[in-house]
Amino acid sequence: MSNLQFNLKEKFDNYIRVLKISRKPDMDEFKQTTKVALIGIALVGLIGFIFFALSVLFIPS
Repeated sequence: MSNLQFNLKEKFDNYIRVLKISRKPDMDEFKQTTKVALIGIALVGLIGFIFFALSVLFIPS
């Protein structure tokens, strides 16, 4: 039981340490991160749509 408590305390301490050294991004950094994330989501969606379209066109149901 004390081993579990030690592991939980250690994880909690690590989370606190990360929160202490983190900072709020400025607007330019936020915009750049948002653009990259949206481009990634769009690419994954496009690839999925291409696979779907190819499967509808070439695989008879």
